[in-house]
Amino acid sequence: MAAAMWTRRGRSSVTSVGKVIRSKSSHSAVKSQYDALVIGGGHNGLVAAAYLQKGGLKTAVLERRHVLGGAAVTEEIFPGFHFSRCSYLLSLLRPRISADLELQKHGLKVYMRDPYSFTPMLEEGVNGAPPRSLTLGSDLTMNQKEIGKFSQNDAKTFRDFAAHLNKIVEAIHPLLDAPPVDILGITAGSLRKRLGAVTTLLPVIKCGLQLGRNIPAFYEVLTAPAMKILNQWFESEPLKATLATDAVIGVMTSSNNTGSGYVLLHHVMGELEKAKGAWGYVEGGMGSVSQAIACAAQSYGAEIFTEKDVGHVLLGSDGAARGVVLKDGTEIHSKVVLSNATPRVTFKNLTPQAALSPEFIKAVDQIDYTSPVTKINVALDKLPNFLASPTPDNKPGPHHQSSIHLNCESTEVLETAYRQAMNGRPSDRPMVEMTIPSVLDPTLAPPGCHVVSLFTQFTPFYIEGREWTSKDRENFADTVFDWVEKYAPGFKRSVVGRDILTPPDLERIFGLTGGNIFHGSMSLDQLYLARPLPFLSDYRSPIKGLYLCGSGCHPGGGVMGTPGMNAARAVIADLKM
Repeated sequence: MAAAMWTRRGRSSVTSVGKVIRSKSSHSAVKSQYDALVIGGGHNGLVAAAYLQKGGLKTAVLERRHVLGGAAVTEEIFPGFHFSRCSYLLSLLRPRISADLELQKHGLKVYMRDPYSFTPMLEEGVNGAPPRSLTLGSDLTMNQKEIGKFSQNDAKTFRDFAAHLNKIVEAIHPLLDAPPVDILGITAGSLRKRLGAVTTLLPVIKCGLQLGRNIPAFYEVLTAPAMKILNQWFESEPLKATLATDAVIGVMTSSNNTGSGYVLLHHVMGELEKAKGAWGYVEGGMGSVSQAIACAAQSYGAEIFTEKDVGHVLLGSDGAARGVVLKDGTEIHSKVVLSNATPRVTFKNLTPQAALSPEFIKAVDQIDYTSPVTKINVALDKLPNFLASPTPDNKPGPHHQSSIHLNCESTEVLETAYRQAMNGRPSDRPMVEMTIPSVLDPTLAPPGCHVVSLFTQFTPFYIEGREWTSKDRENFADTVFDWVEKYAPGFKRSVVGRDILTPPDLERIFGLTGGNIFHGSMSLDQLYLARPLPFLSDYRSPIKGLYLCGSGCHPGGGVMGTPGMNAARAVIADLKM
């Protein structure tokens, strides 16, 4: 089973059912008619519902699971331990959405992390000193001191590198809140449609003006391997490997592969409390983000339902979407339908195949959903004590609130892990990003205990062509725990329970095709005008009245909300025509 209690010190082994906490679902019965239906109560679907209802459309959200949030969900896997079971950090949620929906008023509270990154080394300390580590945060002087342990040149260069990336990030922000350029609208159709489509060029023009002489640098970051960029700036392996994790996180790629530079950029373009690039923990776990959005949507009048599994989209005699049919046979009618599912699930599972052309179905089949991620949620009765920064009193140090990068001493270690997965085997020295949100948010675990997220790479969807078994899951988790133990002796003894989610588990439980956390690879051929397909980038589908609103659309994955907002705007604009 994906979620299995690990027997320790005589404690019984049980299977977790993932108890929901603070689910928000309408108590009224589902009506037979709405203006808009949203399939899936993930954060983007909830954002879409909020904007649709705010725009005057009577809207309902239909969520398959017993808990809202999709991948942004909090679940009590073991008694007293509340986990951000899938997504685990917040940064990319667009400030405009947070302000529009007044999410703070609806309960969203974020704990800022500083420092934000800790990379311990596996090495012998000198003259009895602990092993070295690299800690990065908001204090430039502290960062330079930390980097100087490995390279004085890198310490001097780091300020300029950060400023360089920040200029690019600031320039592309207009593209994140707007739909892609409407190429078809500009080049075809009536004069009125062309004039309207020209406005979609404005964010691109604004971006270009802000980039100015940095356009070549932006192009390089967009297209180059991350390592090419990092090698231009730095020489020390721990720094390059730590930064390279952002270029591969959630993506089956190497930092030496073309396009990994953009993935790096994607993970530093966020903002929290007006702090650029900051990542934080949400009080109550990531489900509280979804909960706040749901509360906002319901405050406008939207109706939200859990345990409503959609069988297929209902089409009218004219071929347009006219509602949905639940798997129990219930028909719910609407003017429009928005799907928060992945493009593949939307068009292969939910849409009647006879309504789609063979050419379109073939194109959908080509969308890449390869995932390297196995997420392991761990309940601990004691805080990890790292050799590189010891805290033997079980009280957290500043580094405990960070993203803790294990097996990240060198880029060669990351490359080896990637190549093993590409050969169909889970990495035997996996890249691990450990976070301990209970250090800042005591509501997540019993007193003295902690919840830990282990976001690990690289693992394939199939192991040398065959499906994962329960033994495979446990063996890989054992490998991960053995490596954590090397950095923090005593870790394994402190484990109360673990929840193992391989790529197939992420697909089965959360509907993430291929286990891909972004609803589709963030590769260059699946970004902006080509997300999810070159002729399917404006949130509209070939079926009139059927829209996409999930992370498979521009601007992509992460808890961002923009796909939901933009899809809602497209619906409102179309209904006004």
